[in-house]
Amino acid sequence: MILPRFYANLEKYLTPNKALIIYGPRRSGKTTLIQHYLETTSWKYKLDSGDNIQTQHILGSQDFTQILQYAEGYDLLVIDEAQNIPNIGMGLKILVDQIPNIRIIATGSSSFELAGQIGEPLTGRKQTLTLYPIAQMELLGAKFNSQELKEKLHDYLIFGSYPEVMSEPTQKGKVKILEELVNSYLLKDVLTLADVKGSKILTSILKLLAFQVGSQVSLNEVANSVNIDVKTVQRYLDLLEKAFVIVSLEGFSRNLRSEVTSKAKYYFLDNGIRNGIIQQFNKIDLRDDIGKLWENFLFIERLKYRTYKNIYSNRYFWRTYSQQEIDLVEDRDGKLQAFEYKWSEKRKTQVPTEWKTTYPDASFSIVNPINYLEFIS
Repeated sequence: MILPRFYANLEKYLTPNKALIIYGPRRSGKTTLIQHYLETTSWKYKLDSGDNIQTQHILGSQDFTQILQYAEGYDLLVIDEAQNIPNIGMGLKILVDQIPNIRIIATGSSSFELAGQIGEPLTGRKQTLTLYPIAQMELLGAKFNSQELKEKLHDYLIFGSYPEVMSEPTQKGKVKILEELVNSYLLKDVLTLADVKGSKILTSILKLLAFQVGSQVSLNEVANSVNIDVKTVQRYLDLLEKAFVIVSLEGFSRNLRSEVTSKAKYYFLDNGIRNGIIQQFNKIDLRDDIGKLWENFLFIERLKYRTYKNIYSNRYFWRTYSQQEIDLVEDRDGKLQAFEYKWSEKRKTQVPTEWKTTYPDASFSIVNPINYLEFIS
């Protein structure tokens, strides 16, 4: 199954003597995206992998002669899994500086390592794209109309939207793919590229987060549960976020004393991964966590939408000590937009009194299964 991708036309993102860097979690479709593009391009290209030892040696050498000979005669150079090449940033810098009109694409799954290597060397010499698992906005219109997409909503809430999972027709097959992703790929970058000795503690932390989606997370409680110190928990959460496993959300406050901001919320980049970690793939009507699934799904789909449409805004949740709360607050160009997620279409929700009083000019919307596509597409 060929799934629609927002960045399908990579040509418009390519600029001579600049590197196009494509980030994203493992198995999110970066390699497939590139292969489809290369089937249509008229450029003379070279496709290579950062897993190739010889490529690692050449591009990591900082030897002008070797690097220039490597790319000689090509209009386009494509390096998949580029984060595995030592000093890749300097190697790419040499290419874009020394070869007239060269075009370069480099992909990487572990943003913390690749970003650390390319940041300074490629200042002013790169454009960055982030590719997530399939977004609802990519499917809408290109593959499904709104009604067809809504009919498959339960599937996305349970199994997520990794390309392989969506292409698999059976529930048993989807579960098998997600188990492989969780067990073989999810923590690979963290364990390989960071000073983390084993996956057991990371898995334990992720299980705790999975049960607390939509709730504020106490790092002290997490530290006590897995028997490590708080600073180590903070470091692991940062690594997991940079490796595209989780996304954090801070509390919103403009100095109202009753607003809670000391603890963050954590969402998973994909619902299927969240369910795979706790090994729960039951149908919606057999679950007691539909609120968590709905909130995680909407938060991530909104993140994809903002990223792909270049909508820049600060994002927060809002909560007071009197238990009034809002799931998502976006601060864009000085204007506040508040969104509350409700799985039940019949449930009436009023604007929290303290929010309305404190931020009278802010908008407030309820997102439910009837109108959610307007929120994320």
